[in-house]
Amino acid sequence: MKEAIQLIIQIAAANGIGRLVIGQNGILSTPAVSCIIRKIRAIGGIILTASHNPGGPNGDFGIKFNISNGGPAPEAVTDKIFQISKTIEEYAICPDLKVDLTTIGKQQFDLENKFKPFTVEIIDSVESYANMLRNIFDFAALKELLSGQNRLKIRIDAMHGVVGPYVKKILCEELGSPANSAVNCVPLEDFGGHHPDPNLTYAADLVETMKGGEYDFGAAFDGDGDRNMVLGKHGFFVNPSDSVAVIAANIFSIPYFQHTGVRGFARSMPTSGALDNVAKATKITLYETPTGWKFFGNLMDANKLSLCGEESFGTGSDHIREKDGLWAVLAWLSIIAARKQSVEDILKEHWQKYGRNFFTRYDYEEVDSDSASKMIKDLEAMMLDRAFIGQKFSVGDKTYTVERADNFEYSDSVDGSISRNQGLRIIFSDGSRIIFRLSGTGSAGATVRLYIDSYEKDPQKIYQDPQVMLAPLVTIALKISQLHEKTGRTGPTVIT
Repeated sequence: MKEAIQLIIQIAAANGIGRLVIGQNGILSTPAVSCIIRKIRAIGGIILTASHNPGGPNGDFGIKFNISNGGPAPEAVTDKIFQISKTIEEYAICPDLKVDLTTIGKQQFDLENKFKPFTVEIIDSVESYANMLRNIFDFAALKELLSGQNRLKIRIDAMHGVVGPYVKKILCEELGSPANSAVNCVPLEDFGGHHPDPNLTYAADLVETMKGGEYDFGAAFDGDGDRNMVLGKHGFFVNPSDSVAVIAANIFSIPYFQHTGVRGFARSMPTSGALDNVAKATKITLYETPTGWKFFGNLMDANKLSLCGEESFGTGSDHIREKDGLWAVLAWLSIIAARKQSVEDILKEHWQKYGRNFFTRYDYEEVDSDSASKMIKDLEAMMLDRAFIGQKFSVGDKTYTVERADNFEYSDSVDGSISRNQGLRIIFSDGSRIIFRLSGTGSAGATVRLYIDSYEKDPQKIYQDPQVMLAPLVTIALKISQLHEKTGRTGPTVIT
């Protein structure tokens, strides 16, 4: 990564960029990059991260470009970059220019044929971002929660990603949680040999530790710090779709929203309808968008959106234009401080009030691309046949009637763009949904994602095991799609 940073500096210097701002040792979390772009009014930012369309020799290196609002570049920008990349024949570079990434401060370089010196500023990786959070949350209340007489015992796993220094500085040093409450906080280029994905599969060490009952609250973050997983005592799992709904229902526990008010809520289409239930009860507008944070960013820039989330462990608000893992954890801690209840009690009360969306996602990875594409094409043809609407599917004592079936498309109310083919949706008369999405049709094969979402308001049933409650819909999904037969894959990864 250090080599890539030096190359980017050399190319930027040779192509008319006047000033670069870089985190010390090349470390900045994705939320911090968004924060800094907005703070210094930069024209954009480059993020090097394994989380974004990984390339490189080991498939663990990706490059992402964020625009001046601090959010991911929209398709119009990335498409143009791609077109230019196909015709480029040469590029300018200053090969001898070397920057010291370890020392905070400005470094200036006089270049040939340039009127002004080229400036590189190395900044503290955490400070700007931490200062922003101080203006969003009640740090005094959080400090009392984490270091007071009846302190909440937390366990935070940074998974050797970039968020480690942020956790140490903010949660431990500033808010007073003991130093040993945060683990794996040294950023490593290979993430310590582990996969830095904050879910039950890859954060299994944290799950096991939490099951012991010593800690009241647990959280894990991904490699670049924008995604998060929240756990309660004894490993009580908070589904990401529920997480954003709970934050929405308790949004005024966060001082920032007391000042700004709430403009709207949004979720990605595959995310469960838990947020919809809160929006309906509070009469706040809800937007359903394709997967991708840039769609949320457009709504935020138009002052239509305050809080949003995705089922893939991403939660955030309009304070920046990226999802923000540490922000989500501080939001949860603020709710706990205000309500003085455990994670589990907060969630159970939430289900009693709003009902529960049982939700699961299965990933069939490295499926033959042609087989996966044909399966989706056949499924779409069947779904769009008029005879499909009204069809009944029975499993055990449950019968589901198809009310609607489509290939989700989204018309952006801000820029007028239309995003088509965003996922096949089967919506039943009780509001339950089955969703199929195809992603990543690359050399390693495709990934077929299957999402199941079912709403339950019966107080006798809301505490059941999700896999048991969703089994009938999973059976129907596999029967309709013939996914196992058509792709030759029978063992998905259960993500949530």
